Amino acid sequence: MSAASATSLSTGFLDPVRLMLTSMVALWILVACVLSTETTMPTQNMSHKERAELRDEARDMFYHAYNAYMANAYPADELMPLSCKGRYRGVTPSRGDMDDILGNFSMTLVDTLDTLVLLGDFTEFEHAVKLVIRDVQFDSDIIVSVFETNIRMVGGLLSAHILAEYLQKHADTMHWYKGELLELSRELGYRLLPAFNTSTGIPHARVNLRLGMKDPMLKKSRETCTACAGTILLEFAALSRLTGDPIFEVRAHAAMDALWKLRHRGSDLMGTVLNVHSGDWVRRDSGVGAGIDSYYEYLFKSYVLLGDDKYLARFNRHYNAVMKYVSEGPMLLDVLMHRPHAKSKNFMDSLLAFWPGLQVLSGDLKPAVQTHEMLYQVMQMHTFIPEAFTVDFQIHWGQHPLRPEFIESTYFLYRATGDHHYLQVGKRALKTLQQYAKVSCGYAAVNDVRTGKHEDRMDSFVLSETIKYLFLLFSDPQDLIINVDEFVFTTEAHLLPLSIAQLGNATFSFRQSDEHNVLDFMRTCPSSNKLFPEKVRKPLRNFISGSCPRTTAGKRLSALDFQASNADHLRAVYDMGITMVSIGDRSQGKVRLFHSFYNAKSHEEGEMGLQFMQEMLELTKMQSINQLAQLQAVAYATDEKAQDWIALMAGPSHFSPELIGDQFVEGEVLLAKPLRACDDKLENADEAKGKILVAERGDCTFVSKARLAQKVGAAALIVCDNVPGSSGETQPMFAMSGDGKDDVLIPVVFMYSVEYGKLSAVMQRRKQPLAVRVMQMVEFKRWQLAKAQRQNQTVAATQKPDKEL
Repeated sequence: MSAASATSLSTGFLDPVRLMLTSMVALWILVACVLSTETTMPTQNMSHKERAELRDEARDMFYHAYNAYMANAYPADELMPLSCKGRYRGVTPSRGDMDDILGNFSMTLVDTLDTLVLLGDFTEFEHAVKLVIRDVQFDSDIIVSVFETNIRMVGGLLSAHILAEYLQKHADTMHWYKGELLELSRELGYRLLPAFNTSTGIPHARVNLRLGMKDPMLKKSRETCTACAGTILLEFAALSRLTGDPIFEVRAHAAMDALWKLRHRGSDLMGTVLNVHSGDWVRRDSGVGAGIDSYYEYLFKSYVLLGDDKYLARFNRHYNAVMKYVSEGPMLLDVLMHRPHAKSKNFMDSLLAFWPGLQVLSGDLKPAVQTHEMLYQVMQMHTFIPEAFTVDFQIHWGQHPLRPEFIESTYFLYRATGDHHYLQVGKRALKTLQQYAKVSCGYAAVNDVRTGKHEDRMDSFVLSETIKYLFLLFSDPQDLIINVDEFVFTTEAHLLPLSIAQLGNATFSFRQSDEHNVLDFMRTCPSSNKLFPEKVRKPLRNFISGSCPRTTAGKRLSALDFQASNADHLRAVYDMGITMVSIGDRSQGKVRLFHSFYNAKSHEEGEMGLQFMQEMLELTKMQSINQLAQLQAVAYATDEKAQDWIALMAGPSHFSPELIGDQFVEGEVLLAKPLRACDDKLENADEAKGKILVAERGDCTFVSKARLAQKVGAAALIVCDNVPGSSGETQPMFAMSGDGKDDVLIPVVFMYSVEYGKLSAVMQRRKQPLAVRVMQMVEFKRWQLAKAQRQNQTVAATQKPDKEL
């Protein structure tokens, strides 16, 4: 670009208020210190001998933990490896909600059965199956997690049943077996079914194995997580198709359909916690980690296992939304489902480590490689991947319960690419477990990765997933007793055969032809050339700790971080060759930006300036779209026949329900007395029922006014500004914030002084109380457009000439 030519940008988006959603753009844009001339040696291939040795070491790890459990803990649910005894529900000191995974049903053994088959230990598998048939029972007055009991117990029993029948046919053994494990899984499935008796069809989070939902402790049960409700279908569909009893699959499909309807229609994102009775979201954080992770997994795998393409369409819709809003380069940062450009957390949890594996299965290798590489560097930095780490990769929660998700993704990346780098990663993970988690009585969870202190805990997934995936990673597929490519791994790594789809379920109708369009199925799989992963990892080699010092001064200033009132930011922008010129009244904060390479401090700064301008353009577009989508309207009729309407601009709130689509609230306007509505009660409370209450900003919080309006029975609340002359035409639209509690059930909108002044003037002119509608501005425009089109059609019909004779 010559000195004479310049990029300019005029925007009202740059006000003195901080211009950012919490963004980590500067962390993942590659710094200039990674030279383009740098050469990277490809990962050295692992010899067959070393790989076989690591496979055998993984096998030894399994038996070290398994034998410790069987000798010291069985028939307890879990082994406590430091005290070397079993963990029983109601006997061992309670850990609170964490113990909801326990049901005194020998969980570790059931969860581990299919691993014994993969190891080729048919003798021990047969012995273990006999123990389960003899000892496991479910008639206990115990409250358990529906989610955990399903994935660990129902899934474990079904997988073991399928493999027992497989061995009968292909290994000439276990001819005595008559489907006893399948009957146990059916019984357990029936004991979980009462949890599905909700108005939405979304199951409760917990259920009593004996009393169902009649347990007094469950009377107030109303919340569950998205993953808890959405990680049922694989096991329940398999249970229905193997037993011929359709109820399980029908209930699981209904739960998935109900969840799909609760997605945010604007962003296609899901929250993490919801009310099972009303379907209202309790937590609107959206990401791919805790609370939501396996919901995405089961959408895709339900398509693979059952062949129902609506689940592929749903997965693709969600996946595109995640990659658009949640993905920040290799990182995955939670956002708000209803405000997807706003980050809701500044940390990531370790459960998101499953995501690269799911990306591999869905065919999107490049971001899978990137996120996996980031996680590997976190592991190298802290020995283990901590339970949660911040956006600058420091420890947020220091625990590490020997989770399998990172090793699972490592396995799938190796299977997809053949890149021996992933064997080396697996070796590092295996050796770390051996050095830092192995104790004389199994493997102990790490209480704090900073100190290496152990916790008296060995979850069943250590045997059913963590060590299983290590063994599979170092095994040649042809050496396994079964072809794992003919199975789907559940979220607990249990094996369900693809042949289940052939069994069918004629009682359930799968197709919903009008729900999705062809674009929901258009995803392209990139090449899986073996050189591909190394090329993707190379730029990320110094992502977390590289040769460049990680100081604030060394970071490129991004448009999201820019503050017009920050002198350092203004200096940095000037060095990039950007000139700022104020437009109109300075108090409005509107500026025009000009960029020229000629004015830049250096060529590199000039390039950074051009990137800054491009980001600012995108931000301006983004805000315009967001404001239009969130803009509310307070509309009223200008005549008695309600033929013509006028809408006044209003802003939304973050704590009240959204008026979605053509929804609106209509009622007469009533001024609160006192107008600030901050007292314990209103003087005109008796008049407020069913009315749209107006309260003035000030003296107390917005949400306090809303709760008072709701208390007196108002249908909605309009909060008017207390700053004279303020207007939505000249200032960014105001969005009211709450206090974190989601107990306001009526719509609440905000009007600046100028807009409310117009409404107030109409109220004073009218002899009768003024009725208004509160709705989305977009929907008001559509409504008016549709009404105008109908009027035009009517006029055209009346003016049509008579037919000539």
